[in-house]
Amino acid sequence: MTSISPSTDLSDSLYKTHHTFKEQGLSQRRFKQKDILPLLDRRRNNPLYTITKVGESFEGRNIQMVRIGTGPKKILLWTQMHGDEPTATMASFDIFNFLERHNDGFDAFRKKILEQTTLYFVPMLNPDGAERYQRRTAQGIDMNRDAAALQTPEGALLKRLVDEIKPDFGFNLHDQSPRYSVGRSAEAAAISFLATAYDYPRSINPVRERSMQLIVAMNRQLQRYIPGKVGRYADDHEPRGFGDNVQKWGTTLVLIESGGLAGDPEKQYLRRLNFMAILSAIDKIADNSLTQENRNDYYEIPENGRWLYDLVIRHATVKQGTKSFEADLGINRNEVSYANASKFFYYSKVEEFGDLHPQFGTQEIDAKGLTLEKGKLYPKAFKTIGEVSQLNALNLLKEGYTYIRLTADNGGRNLGLYYTTAPLHILRNNKSAPIDSPRLGSTATFLLKKGGVVKYAVVNGFVYDLANFKTKAGNGIVE
Repeated sequence: MTSISPSTDLSDSLYKTHHTFKEQGLSQRRFKQKDILPLLDRRRNNPLYTITKVGESFEGRNIQMVRIGTGPKKILLWTQMHGDEPTATMASFDIFNFLERHNDGFDAFRKKILEQTTLYFVPMLNPDGAERYQRRTAQGIDMNRDAAALQTPEGALLKRLVDEIKPDFGFNLHDQSPRYSVGRSAEAAAISFLATAYDYPRSINPVRERSMQLIVAMNRQLQRYIPGKVGRYADDHEPRGFGDNVQKWGTTLVLIESGGLAGDPEKQYLRRLNFMAILSAIDKIADNSLTQENRNDYYEIPENGRWLYDLVIRHATVKQGTKSFEADLGINRNEVSYANASKFFYYSKVEEFGDLHPQFGTQEIDAKGLTLEKGKLYPKAFKTIGEVSQLNALNLLKEGYTYIRLTADNGGRNLGLYYTTAPLHILRNNKSAPIDSPRLGSTATFLLKKGGVVKYAVVNGFVYDLANFKTKAGNGIVE
């Protein structure tokens, strides 16, 4: 196959061909270190790589570093400093697959990378956190606030690598909450950047200027695929942060955060964008073309806001005693881990109540003219969740029943908070239903009625339009 000509857009070619390099062993985001170790082991005899143990986590898990290339420009990339932020780990293994291939039109680009840069990847810096799918280390410390005290072995390891390698460039690769908005807008920030500040005045020296120039280049490419969905973090200096300190220590540091995108719950599309953006940035480093970018364009990227809820119900009529008033509800669907944190279900609560006109919902329901009421408790109790799953949920919701009782804890099994495939709210051990309509802090289960007829049922924060009923299997809740 002929090589890509200079006039061909490299980023577009990487984007279009990503599926051919995608690591199939990582197909969902709740993987653990045991899932990536075989992917590293199969590369140990490949002369392209030098794979070494560089340290251990607090609980004794080996932390590996992958070195690729022989070029003079040294680039250190680390992923999963926070254990529940795996998008860039997946993209890193896609990049490894890419660098191994040949005769596909990218050979000149690969040669450029391997001869002009040396890449140092630390995939999954926090394997203990990844084991639990939690942000913090096994010590309960946020590693990204440990650059000064170095209280974690993982943080001390990263500091040692920076000191020994003395990288010219660093990529601090994260995931962020899907509820960050692009500026004051309804758009969720799919990707966010930060050129970290190394001091309180947020000074710009040549080291930090290159961070801004790289981000400008990556943003321009991303706008082609996620227009209006790229944000920028406020650059207030955090003296404990690794990004801020790595920049201060003389490495040009780019922080990339993968946020939220509708229809991409496992972040496979964001993984694709990471693959494309990181390789495109390495290209800019390899030939020093990043210096052609205008750093002032960095400030044209909208700053991240916190203006999003997963669901907003607007203008619902709420009754309290003999009085009624209009109110909005802001609801978030939070992940609850189970099966050793390899799976999750959603548990949703009302997190704001009142006037939400400055905020937005990823999903919104205009409840003007609709009355918010608590659902009824079905008179018959059942023994197991399986029996409940056989009920006709649509008929129950039309009749105003959202709550179902179990006489025990699902046949005696102590499950704790759990989920059900039925779009219903199950109460164990004959637990009573709430006596009031939901308020701040309540589980988000209620009805929206018009003239006594149920128009919408909201169960565990998921909306069911009874005129166009579609179940969302697995999103019912068991309390």
